[in-house]
Amino acid sequence: MDRCIYFFRHLRVLDLTEDYFHEEESEVVDWISKFPECNTSLESLVFDCVSVPFNFEALEALVARSPALRRLRVNDHVSIEQLRRLMARAPHLTHLGTGSFRSEPGPGGALSVSELATSFAVSRSLVCLSGFLDANAAYLPAIYQVCANLTSLNFSFAGLTAEEFIPVIRHCVNLRTLWVLDTVGDEGLRAVAETCSNLRELRVFPLDATEDSEGSVSDIGLQAISEGCRKLESILYFCQRMTNAAVIAMSENCPDLLVFRLCIMGRHRPDRITGAPMDEGFGAIVMNCKKLTRLSVSGLLTDKAFAYIGRHGKLIKTLSVAFAGNSDMSLQHVFEGCTRLQKLEVRDSPFGDKGLLSGLNYFYNMRFFWMNSCRLTVKGCGDVAQQMPNLVVEVMKENEGEMDTVDKLYLYRSLAGPREDAPSFVNIL
Repeated sequence: MDRCIYFFRHLRVLDLTEDYFHEEESEVVDWISKFPECNTSLESLVFDCVSVPFNFEALEALVARSPALRRLRVNDHVSIEQLRRLMARAPHLTHLGTGSFRSEPGPGGALSVSELATSFAVSRSLVCLSGFLDANAAYLPAIYQVCANLTSLNFSFAGLTAEEFIPVIRHCVNLRTLWVLDTVGDEGLRAVAETCSNLRELRVFPLDATEDSEGSVSDIGLQAISEGCRKLESILYFCQRMTNAAVIAMSENCPDLLVFRLCIMGRHRPDRITGAPMDEGFGAIVMNCKKLTRLSVSGLLTDKAFAYIGRHGKLIKTLSVAFAGNSDMSLQHVFEGCTRLQKLEVRDSPFGDKGLLSGLNYFYNMRFFWMNSCRLTVKGCGDVAQQMPNLVVEVMKENEGEMDTVDKLYLYRSLAGPREDAPSFVNIL
């Protein structure tokens, strides 16, 4: 207990990110009250992933006695009425996660947009906005007051339509980072291209990630972004429809790309107009974007695309492959050409033991290699383990009836050797 008190007393940063915590029952978890009243040094508090109710009064008191607080991201149990109270207690915030961004009116009625806008108007330090976990779009005009100062805006939890999104983005002339759902459509992305010329990072996530979904963004939105956001350095783009022409335009208009992750959802989707493989589009990316270090490929791709990657992707450190390639030569091109490769992830592709074994001379230089739903056998994986005893080779089987097949392979370096906590379905060779 003494150690716990000491920890909270001197804590400056508590950021709970990436992992999402849930409770089966919606009981109030009074963990925020564990901060001692003498703690006045808190600079960052992030708990938007802790999806349980909490003691709001304790949070408000903690924020009030933390004059150094600059980053605050709360979960979806915080309404806009409560958000306004927190903003009043912390007028110097630079990063704010809004919580639900929805009203829960009390006896005095719902908070008006103008009242909320007043709170944002005095928050002159805000440069990063996120949250909007259950957003009521009617309240979005309240943030117009700070949009011109924003360098980062995260709407990845807000299913906004183009009509709801465009009036906001028109005010965000200095954005460098933008995360959105594909519900904004190509029209919304066109507004981004027309407004955010300084954009460096864009992520477009799917609202519906199933293969049958048509999605709301396409090559049209990607090409618009490439034409308007020419300083772009990183893009993650989920879509169902794409063309080589749009990807080539991206490579020509945004040559400073470090990260290009195009996820064409569905199996082996070709150019939506010509029906051709997407080889030339991805080939243009690795040829024209000389600084590229991370690449994700998908869609209908042949060995030709991987030949381009091996020949020109000399700086690539992370490569992700899904539903692509037509023979083991694809992997051979990658291993022989991408000499700085650290991480390779492959799923649902027709690569087998021959492709795996073509990497024997390169695995020691990589951090890990993951294959899922390919054509590997236990014998092929065993050959790697036998010839490279200093690597850890884990295989996973989902169908016990197929004795010689491997569903998943995880190959990695480890100074500590094989792990001792592997579940029963993992076999370490």
